[in-house]
Amino acid sequence: MATELSKIRNFSIIAHIDHGKSTLADRLIQRTGGLTEREMSSQVLDNMDIEKERGITIKAQTVRLDWKGHTLNLMDTPGHVDFAYEVSRSLAACEGALLVVDAAQGVEAQTLANVYQSIEHDHEIIPVINKIDLPSAEPEKVRHEIEEIIGIDASNAVLASAKSGIGIEEILDAIVERIPAPKGDADAPLKAMLVDSWYDSYLGVVILVRVIDGTIKKGQQIKFMAAGTTHLIDRVGAFRPKIEQLPDLGPGEIGFITAQIKEVAQARVGDTLTDAKRPTAEALPGFKEVQPVVFCGLFPVDAADFEKLRESISRLRLNDASFSFEMETSAALGFGFRCGFLGLLHLEIIQERLTREYDLDLITTAPSVVYKIRLTHNNGEIELHNPADMPDPTKIEEIEEPWIRAVIYVPDEYLGSILKLCQERRGIQKNLTYVGGRAQVTYELPLNEVVFDFYDRLKSLSKGYASFDYEQIGHRAGDLVKMGILVNEEPVDALSMIVHRATAEVRGRGMVERLKELIPRHLFKIPIQAAIGGKVIARETISAMRKDVTAKCYGGDATRKRKLLDKQKKGKAKMREYGSVSIPQEAFIAALRMGEE
Repeated sequence: MATELSKIRNFSIIAHIDHGKSTLADRLIQRTGGLTEREMSSQVLDNMDIEKERGITIKAQTVRLDWKGHTLNLMDTPGHVDFAYEVSRSLAACEGALLVVDAAQGVEAQTLANVYQSIEHDHEIIPVINKIDLPSAEPEKVRHEIEEIIGIDASNAVLASAKSGIGIEEILDAIVERIPAPKGDADAPLKAMLVDSWYDSYLGVVILVRVIDGTIKKGQQIKFMAAGTTHLIDRVGAFRPKIEQLPDLGPGEIGFITAQIKEVAQARVGDTLTDAKRPTAEALPGFKEVQPVVFCGLFPVDAADFEKLRESISRLRLNDASFSFEMETSAALGFGFRCGFLGLLHLEIIQERLTREYDLDLITTAPSVVYKIRLTHNNGEIELHNPADMPDPTKIEEIEEPWIRAVIYVPDEYLGSILKLCQERRGIQKNLTYVGGRAQVTYELPLNEVVFDFYDRLKSLSKGYASFDYEQIGHRAGDLVKMGILVNEEPVDALSMIVHRATAEVRGRGMVERLKELIPRHLFKIPIQAAIGGKVIARETISAMRKDVTAKCYGGDATRKRKLLDKQKKGKAKMREYGSVSIPQEAFIAALRMGEE
């Protein structure tokens, strides 16, 4: 039987990476008796090994808790910018949020982005200052920061330590008292939001739903409004966090359904579910197709693993509909796939899961973004995902690249080096303000400059203290060129990249110097060049190995020695004409990895 509306509380936890969100979720589950001591494990809502190791949440999870006669639905959200859309859908399913801030570190950029989304959804926000038992904790300073930066009243913020179990009951009481109950009409046609979906090898696709109006029951025919497909529900339930089957879900409730769906791509996050026979008049707002932002090629180190890679990527796609892939071939690397990701962290996670879960050895080409190319003679506009596919420069009128607006929080003493980094990356400074002892810098940057190693450089320049959050602001025209790498006058497609003309020479020089160290010497001279079109902008030469052909010249005239060396020289020139350079896989991997410097 559906729970009474006034007894339901739906809330999410907003926090920056590593501010104690998953630990807090563990304590809330433990305190409300969701799991016994024996069944508890740390980060109980993080299912993947990578999530536990890195201490990040990738997939938003949910759990139903009981506290003092009320049903509390907790939505655990990812904190990283790559998963911002998942966060927005999770927030849309709630009426309130716990804002968890580390008492030692204060407010960070990503917390801010998610809090503003939460405020837009008109949520009741309860500030929780976590980790108050740390020696470096400054709860009063953080309380002041929350009020100053976010602009919400933090006078009644709950002081807690999720690790030590301090303040857990106060948080539960605050949720019941301060977060409003959901609204909904049980007699209206069914309207529910698809909050998340994932693949389970036993149940098929499991769909997490938040019911707005009507009820959802087993045996009901439902329709996905954006996808336009109908399915029969065969299971309805909730996570406590163990699966509990229920007869139905009423208005305001969050639970899961299964409906014999085979692929996650069919159940897209943000879609509206309704009754196939008695549909609702209009879908819920906010649904959007998730667009990949960063592209790169994935190739197996061993060509025999290609089929295994195809199968593994297809399986991962079952569980993560937000990345795309298509086949591609490269003269240097053989057969592989061009994959699109939501961002760099997403790319890293997919790559790590392929390596770990499917035991694959992979080469990843340098990440690139989606460029829009306007062609001359009104031939329209094309999207370019792979630098190797760039059309002839004479046919291009202009190239547009994606730009982002980045907000960086950084302690004052590292500000200079961060500003210099942003200027180097063609950034345009928009704003600089101070909050306490920290600067908040707003920059507009080309995404192309950020996908390489911006995040790593930012962290190393600020000793890990800077935090960074971004949003896309559209495409802008730029003076962009394709830089090709030639080894022995043969172009190597896997190493080509699109760069800004101003930075092309520096990038090209760095790449050829590195390849000179990585490619082994041959019996003939090998030139390595970086070129834009027909113009060479950087060159290095790998000198030839010399065979000791004069060993048989004992005694006699020096001209005999000279004659032999000249003969060898001619042979080398001939060899260079016909000889092919073998570039070892390690050289590719190292060049591509280090090409990100």
